[in-house]
Amino acid sequence: MTEWKDGIAKITLPTPFPVGDVNVYLIDGDRLTLVDVGPKTKEAWESLNWQLQELKVSPKDIEQVVLTHDHPDHAGMLDFFPDSLEVIGHPLNERWTCPSEEFLHQLEDFFGSLFQKAGLPQEFASYAANLKKMLKHSCSRSLSGFLSEGMRPPGLPDWQVIETPGHAQSQIGLFRERDGVLIGGDVILAHISPNPLLEPPVPGQTERPKPQLQHNYSMQKLLSYPIQMVYTGHGSEVFELKELVEKRLIRQHERAMTVNEWLKTEQLTAFEICQRLFPSAYKREPFLTISETVAQLDYLASIGEINSMDTQPILFYAKA
Repeated sequence: MTEWKDGIAKITLPTPFPVGDVNVYLIDGDRLTLVDVGPKTKEAWESLNWQLQELKVSPKDIEQVVLTHDHPDHAGMLDFFPDSLEVIGHPLNERWTCPSEEFLHQLEDFFGSLFQKAGLPQEFASYAANLKKMLKHSCSRSLSGFLSEGMRPPGLPDWQVIETPGHAQSQIGLFRERDGVLIGGDVILAHISPNPLLEPPVPGQTERPKPQLQHNYSMQKLLSYPIQMVYTGHGSEVFELKELVEKRLIRQHERAMTVNEWLKTEQLTAFEICQRLFPSAYKREPFLTISETVAQLDYLASIGEINSMDTQPILFYAKA
């Protein structure tokens, strides 16, 4: 049964994605606030309405939505809410939650070039051209206000914004200092490591972000706050934050060093590495698996373990 606990109600909604159910959170503040909304599906909307009824609340009672990040499983259902509803989040949500034709073309060009450099066969070219299909469970909704590091959302004076990019460039968490509660989106999950997803350069920059490096920094950044418990975007709450962050960092380093061992004996493209890391999943989820692969290469380059050759596709090799 959905219920209130210290002014927060956790609502779990179904998604059509491999990650499974998503958690959204209702905060009983000066403004009744929903943190994230779920995907744009009839099943998720019906589940949300049913659980709100258990809380004696209806969708029309919600006064604002705060987005932890722009991914369809967190933001898609915005299209089911009235246009008058206030929706706030990091400015980098906007290009995903209300994508322009220009941005969609930028996405197609970015991933098309990335796939070429990574050495993906021609059979995968259609994925870069079908990005609109990928966003079918997302929304077309502009934000009405923006949040950044240190700000406090309207009507939530107890809650402070922490920017945590990596899984998404737009990702933020909400921290309540009086009891050490963080509503963290996907910055840390109890059961899996969030994907460090590749995105085109953010406005005003020419280089693409390096999400694995950002994600590692964001997890470590959390340890500078007196966080006692994390409400996560998927799965159960996290109570032993320091131990889990350390576990995640060690596991990521070990996976990267496995790649480094391969590169000590042969030169490989990102796609060839991806096939070894994800021998079956790369065919089903080329975006997710190539993002994860490039993430490990970014990390190895950042610690000085590998070099690359300016070939087409790019070849990677370990330093002697």
